[in-house]
Amino acid sequence: MDTGLILTLVVAFVAVVFGLEGLFLLWNNSRGPEVQRLQRRVRMISAGTHGQKTAELAKGRLGEGVGLVDRILLMLPRVSTLDRMIEQAGMDFGVSRILGAMAALFATTAFVLFLVRAPAVSIPIFAGMAATSPVVWLVIKRSSRTSALEAQLPDAIDLIARAMRAGHAFPAAVQMVGEESPDPLAAEFRIVHDEINFGLGMDEAFRNLSARVPSDDMRFFIIAVLLQRETGGNLAEVLGNIGTLVRNRFKLLGKVKVLAAEGKLSAWILGLMPIGIAMIINIMNPNFMSLLWKDPVGLMLVYTCAGMYVVGIFWMWRLIKIRV
Repeated sequence: MDTGLILTLVVAFVAVVFGLEGLFLLWNNSRGPEVQRLQRRVRMISAGTHGQKTAELAKGRLGEGVGLVDRILLMLPRVSTLDRMIEQAGMDFGVSRILGAMAALFATTAFVLFLVRAPAVSIPIFAGMAATSPVVWLVIKRSSRTSALEAQLPDAIDLIARAMRAGHAFPAAVQMVGEESPDPLAAEFRIVHDEINFGLGMDEAFRNLSARVPSDDMRFFIIAVLLQRETGGNLAEVLGNIGTLVRNRFKLLGKVKVLAAEGKLSAWILGLMPIGIAMIINIMNPNFMSLLWKDPVGLMLVYTCAGMYVVGIFWMWRLIKIRV
């Protein structure tokens, strides 16, 4: 075989290998798991109400911590609340994706209802309900993650108390929780440790933790730590008592949930029954239901029933919502 052809093949092979390696390094530096983890931490730091200088420092170091569209959207009022809800739910995406999904659901639902010739008065109502479904999903995810955090918190408090009794400093005990506890609690304590390493004060780092985790039990722990830093005392003993209190409160909350389960089931049945019956009647006899939005009296009845329905749902929700 010609020597020139062999050299050409070898050079082409090496070029392809180096090209693939370059593409892999480019992807790993922009979308790799380590970069994703760092970006997530920066976004969770920025979700707090305090420590904006720390968040800006971290974003500057990463360069791509938050997308341009997300940075523009976060300048708008009330969007930061949605961003904090995303972080509290433990999601990795930004507010632009949620707002885009809401807009797409609203437009798609309205277009489908227009094609099927639905009543004009029902199009914005159902389209609005479809658009709010991502926010409802975020609320459910946040509630689930908060419950998981509260279940893990007593063990984490006991770990900190035992570490301090063994002679470790409080920041080292916080680092131990971030390394040895399971997620999602470990991720939150790792963020606290990172903020302290960035130069943020411990008081401000724990206030950021309180903003990221909407839990009364976590606030009990944070208040105990902050008060001990101002007044002094045996923090290990205080944390041991806080851990016992949180465990007992968690058990009592479980008993309350069991006792309120029947009321919640009744509320769900009573809330879904009118909508389900109306849909079944409309499918079986559309002409019978059409009088409700074609006749002025029917529209008045619909508006009155809708108002009473909302009041009833709110009333049942308040009755079954028991705070412990």
